[in-house]
Amino acid sequence: MPEQKIFQIILTKRFRPSLPGKVKNQGRMGKHLCFSLLCTLFASMLLYGCGHHGGGSQAKSTLEEANSLFNQGCYQASLDKYAQSSAKYPAQADRILFEMGIVYAYPKNEQKDYQKALECFQKLLKDYPASEYRQNSEMMIFSLTNVAIKDQTIAAQQTQLKTLRQEVTRKENEICALQKKVDALEKRVFSYALRKGAADRIVIEKKARRLQLLAKGEVLKTYKIALGGNPIGPKEREGDKKTPEGTYIIDSHNKRSRYHRSLHISYPNEKDRKRAEELGVSPGGDIMIHGIKKGFSWVGDAHTEVDWTQGCIAVTDEEIEEIARLTPNGTIVEIRP
Repeated sequence: MPEQKIFQIILTKRFRPSLPGKVKNQGRMGKHLCFSLLCTLFASMLLYGCGHHGGGSQAKSTLEEANSLFNQGCYQASLDKYAQSSAKYPAQADRILFEMGIVYAYPKNEQKDYQKALECFQKLLKDYPASEYRQNSEMMIFSLTNVAIKDQTIAAQQTQLKTLRQEVTRKENEICALQKKVDALEKRVFSYALRKGAADRIVIEKKARRLQLLAKGEVLKTYKIALGGNPIGPKEREGDKKTPEGTYIIDSHNKRSRYHRSLHISYPNEKDRKRAEELGVSPGGDIMIHGIKKGFSWVGDAHTEVDWTQGCIAVTDEEIEEIARLTPNGTIVEIRP
């Protein structure tokens, strides 16, 4: 058939062996691309009526009608017409099986059925071993089998992905519910602390960028913080932009601070003074827990994205108000690396 020669030429040009460096990239799409090309080439026989119509004028007319329905996109009607023709024109049975297989496998057929396509081609090979459509049917069986395996793998992976997404959603909902319980418990503990009137310790963890209020060993509340612009290591001298490390106390409250409100920390302690003296420098001072600079309160907790103070510990304006209510002068401040 002329179509077979055209197919061989195009297939040879399109799928000739690749250079070693290209094999891996082309392999990912090769199977589906080859299959689509096969279907398109063989479907051209139906679209343009290139196949021969032996077996009489009635058979020719019926098969042309089936071809015409395929050409119009009426795939099911085309299959029905082929099925009617199969019993009437046994001399054309192999050709009818082949073309039905093409219709079932055709990429544009939204109701395509690879299994039925395979059955058509397999029946052709079994019942008509000498058919001129044998070679093309073998090609289609090979391509369909590979595509089916790949599609099954994809379907299994999609099912697994769907299951994993459902599991993630379920876990997220559980986490959300637990977080609500934690928030509610924190509010209860914090309200209790407010009624009691004080925390007895502030613990600041520099590496974790975290400040915690404690009462009798219980954490009342945790805050995210920003530190000095050079936060690693203990403060050694004035102007080094380091946040101190050690144990101090809150020794004064300032409601008129440039940073909304501030709690002064009793830095330097004896250890800090001795270290500065050995280095021959001033230890500095004015280390505080404070809010955001006046005029910039709109920044909110986004301020913790960067260490921006001169060595102090910064929280939001709302948070410094809470902390100030719970930490009278004399509250211990422990600053850890």
